[in-house]
Amino acid sequence: MPDAVSGTTGTTPTPTASTTVDRKDSGSQKDMFLKLLVAQMKYQDPANPASSSEFMAQTATFTQVEKLEQIATQNASLLALQRSTSAGALVGRTVSYTDENGATKSGLVTSVRLGSDTTEATAMVGGVSVSMGRITEVATTAPTAS
Repeated sequence: MPDAVSGTTGTTPTPTASTTVDRKDSGSQKDMFLKLLVAQMKYQDPANPASSSEFMAQTATFTQVEKLEQIATQNASLLALQRSTSAGALVGRTVSYTDENGATKSGLVTSVRLGSDTTEATAMVGGVSVSMGRITEVATTAPTAS
């Protein structure tokens, strides 16, 4: 009795599908949401229309997400400003820091390069640029005798 499965010959592998999609439209999330909302309203079943409270709930949820994104952006800016202010207070003080080789060094902070949302502030210590994250100790500078 012939076997139904044994009649097959070799199989060829099929190419694997990609899970990423390159989008040509670089519109904002808000624009995409509004387009989907308009399409949903345009193509709804006239015999069974969606409730207006459903649309309002979707709009309210989107507004909340949008506001949370704005708050997160503002918090990042405030944190960068706070770090820059703290860095500015180091000018004229003696700091200890760890260099690239792991050795502890110290010196007087002569200037500070302020950071931004994406860059860290750096202090100039004895002609060396030191990132704020590498500073381990801050001390007041002893007054010089005149």
